[in-house]
Amino acid sequence: MSKRVKTLVMSEVTKRFGDNKDFLVLDASKVTAVKVNKLRLRAEKLGIKILTVKNTLALKALEEVGVKSLKPILTGPSALVWGGADIVALSKEITKWAKEKDLKDLKIKGGTLDGQTLDAKGVDTLSKSAGKPELLGKILTLIKSPGAQLAAALIGPGGYINGQIKAIAEKEGDAKEGEAAAETPADAPVA
Repeated sequence: MSKRVKTLVMSEVTKRFGDNKDFLVLDASKVTAVKVNKLRLRAEKLGIKILTVKNTLALKALEEVGVKSLKPILTGPSALVWGGADIVALSKEITKWAKEKDLKDLKIKGGTLDGQTLDAKGVDTLSKSAGKPELLGKILTLIKSPGAQLAAALIGPGGYINGQIKAIAEKEGDAKEGEAAAETPADAPVA
C-alpha cells in the first residue's frame, strides 16, 4: 500500500473513531465471514461499530484521537469495537455475544477505558458493573433521599400539631356553644 493510500485510510479510520476514547478489541479470525457479517448487522442496529484494520494503521489512527493504551492488545488478528450507549453497555453486549453458541470462536482480547488498558478479564468485570442509566438512577435516589426524609420529618410533627389544634378548636367551639345555650333564656323568642 502506498504512503498516499495509507494516509487516506488512516484519515478515514480517524474520522470513524470521532471523539470516542473507549474501545474493545476482539479476535474474530476464527469466526466465519457469514457470522461476522451477521454480527456487524446486529451491532449496527445497536449503534456499535466494528472495524477490522491493520494493527499499525489502527495504532496510528488511535494515537491521532488520543488513545495510546491499546498498543499491548493490538497484536495478531484484531477488530476494534466502539459505540453503543456507553462502554459498560458495549462490554455487556460484546461479552453476551462471545458466549453465544454461534460465536464461540469470538475472543475478547481487551480494551481501553478512560485511558486505562483492560485485559479480557477486565472487560468481563466491566460488563458486570452498573451502566450509566443504573448509576444515574442511584444518584437521583441518593439526591432525593435526604429531601424526602426532611419533608417527612416536617410533615409528621406538623400533622400531629395540626390534629391537636383542631381538637382544641373543636373543644372550644363546643364549650362556646354550650355557654351560648346556657345564656339564652328559655322564654326568649327564637328568631
